Amino acid sequence: MRRFSEFDPVAVTVWFFSVTGVAMFCGHPLLMAISLAGAVLFFVVRNGTKHVRSHIFFFLLFAVLALANPLISHNGATVLFVINDRPVTLEALLYGVNSAAMIVGVLYWFRSLTQIMTSEKVLCVAGTLSPKLALVLSMALRSVPMFARRAKQVSDSQKAMGLYSEDNIIDDIRGHMRVFSIISTWALENGIITADSMAARGYGTGRRTQLRRFRFTAVDAVLVLVTLALLAVTAAAIAADSLAFTFYPRIDITVNGALGICGAAAYGALVLLPIFIETEVSLRWRYLQSKI
Repeated sequence: MRRFSEFDPVAVTVWFFSVTGVAMFCGHPLLMAISLAGAVLFFVVRNGTKHVRSHIFFFLLFAVLALANPLISHNGATVLFVINDRPVTLEALLYGVNSAAMIVGVLYWFRSLTQIMTSEKVLCVAGTLSPKLALVLSMALRSVPMFARRAKQVSDSQKAMGLYSEDNIIDDIRGHMRVFSIISTWALENGIITADSMAARGYGTGRRTQLRRFRFTAVDAVLVLVTLALLAVTAAAIAADSLAFTFYPRIDITVNGALGICGAAAYGALVLLPIFIETEVSLRWRYLQSKI
């Protein structure tokens, strides 16, 4: 009984990029609607009624993006009204709504991704692709907070020495430049020390091993296979123009034949896959609790 966030990071990453890849590079209005609805539903299932401000922000962003396109682009045959001798067309409005659905849906997906994929999981995925990439990434992630703490220490020391005695912009700029110079020198020195330390420990002299806290099991393999199968059906429908659409000069949105229907259904199943997993786990957990 595993929640979606408890699956192997590689399997979760494959699913996320499959969903967002179709959303970003296809653009079919039906798929965009499925992506946005699924992204919002998945975020609500994971977080409940929390993050109200995030929902308000995304709603305002959706409205701004949807209304910006018809004010900028005046293509289309169906004129709704005219503002300052510039027509606002139905096609431009719907194109803006479709683009806004794509952008906001992808933002929702990546918001959920950042909640699930911790830094340790990201390093696990990077280590699977390349151990050297994982090493560079882990060092970069370590350096950012370390440099921030060091910069604060240097700034506090200079304030204690009275170097910020003048309360003006010029003094602040000089102080920040001193801190930047000191931190840059310290970063270069720290890099040399790190390189010498790695060389002393024999880095690069043999095959590197990797510590994996996450074990790729048969359940993770099933998730990857189901994800790739659904993605393949969706991609086949897109490649065969069974999911075709045009907004200009007139709206023409089609789902041609059985392949188009299967492609849309496959993408819907792909989007709802983690929601099915979360719902099944919750129902099973409630059932086990009722047996106690």
